[in-house]
Amino acid sequence: MAHVVVLGAGTGGMPAAYELRDALGSEHEITVINERDYFQFVPSNPWVAVGWRNRADITFDIATYLNRKNIKFIASRCEKLDPTANQLELAGGQTIKYDYLLITTGPKLFFEEVPGAGPQGNTHSICTVDHAEKLWQDYQKLLEKGSGHIVVGAMPFASCFGPAYEFAFIVDCDLRKRKMRHKFKMTYVSSEPYIGHLGLGGVGDSKGMLEHELRNHHIDWIVNAKTVQVEAGKLHVEEYNEDKSLKKTHEIAFDLAMMLPAFKGVDAVAAVPNLCNPRGFVFVDELHRNPTYKNIYSAGVCIAIPPVEATPVPTGAPKTGYMIESMVTSAVHNIADELAGKQPHTTGTWNTICLADFGDTGAAFVALPQLPPRNVAWFKKGKWVHLAKIAFEKYFIRKMKKGSSEPFYEKSILKMMGITRI
Repeated sequence: MAHVVVLGAGTGGMPAAYELRDALGSEHEITVINERDYFQFVPSNPWVAVGWRNRADITFDIATYLNRKNIKFIASRCEKLDPTANQLELAGGQTIKYDYLLITTGPKLFFEEVPGAGPQGNTHSICTVDHAEKLWQDYQKLLEKGSGHIVVGAMPFASCFGPAYEFAFIVDCDLRKRKMRHKFKMTYVSSEPYIGHLGLGGVGDSKGMLEHELRNHHIDWIVNAKTVQVEAGKLHVEEYNEDKSLKKTHEIAFDLAMMLPAFKGVDAVAAVPNLCNPRGFVFVDELHRNPTYKNIYSAGVCIAIPPVEATPVPTGAPKTGYMIESMVTSAVHNIADELAGKQPHTTGTWNTICLADFGDTGAAFVALPQLPPRNVAWFKKGKWVHLAKIAFEKYFIRKMKKGSSEPFYEKSILKMMGITRI
């Protein structure tokens, strides 16, 4: 009997555990380790931040549902990964041995890269439900004040820009519903070289469409923006030209700021020699196996993917839900093959599919493959996206509680888009 450990229980780790159980049957042991004892559906955090959802709506106890599938769960922080001994050292001194390790930790939120940034500093985040709840508290205070300047955007080295656009438009929608939008100035400040870049070099007409949406919603913007410091109520930003020369400096006074941070690899993983790149992201081959440590696989935001292109202010490439699903399936099938004495051969599909909610409408984009030139570059807007994201939230959480290993993106989002095959 082999012991397979999944490190991380997010939108990659939970499906990975269920897929492993289905693929391996009951003869092998599976353990999931996660710092928190609850699962959180991260895509819903922008709604939590404006009071449209609460914690109970988007979280659930992990152990209850994993145990039903005969999957062990340990709620503890991993302090050290020792691949030479095939073991993990957890907070409190517990040691866990593994035969195969699947790393699905997600990222470390590297607020420290910009002095004064982050929920412990002077900006907010929607990367965790805790951060979103804190933002909701301060957003309510701003509503009570009755006016102000709201800044939304992304820091240098950020790689997931969709939630920043989502939050800007969701706040705009919420303020319009409250008949208060005219009392608030809004500015989008991003490290992207242009609106709609999304870390992908643009998708279809994302530049024109998102610029139109920002104008139509009276949201100003600054791009090629390197946020260098945040003081209480003030964002210090350097704006660059395309040739990387400094164009202008800004001191942006704000009453509320949500700035997505740079991502890095989590400490215990990043510290392992030859496992990760300098930013702490795990090296994987086309099988999602680490080239140095052959019994370590990885999937999700924590893997190393080069940026789509060099930009005046550094940006990363996003790893969206469909891509993560594909990575997980690849890793799981290859672990199962190895345990069966077969040669692993399953590769992931480097395609990007995303739904971005704008409050009362939304935008969907498809990039096949993620890196240009592409076979498909599709970007559409409509109220159906808003409705689809609500439906998908309920679908995903229900599937995770049910313990289903069905490919949720293929069964739900692609169907909603009318895409039957990719």
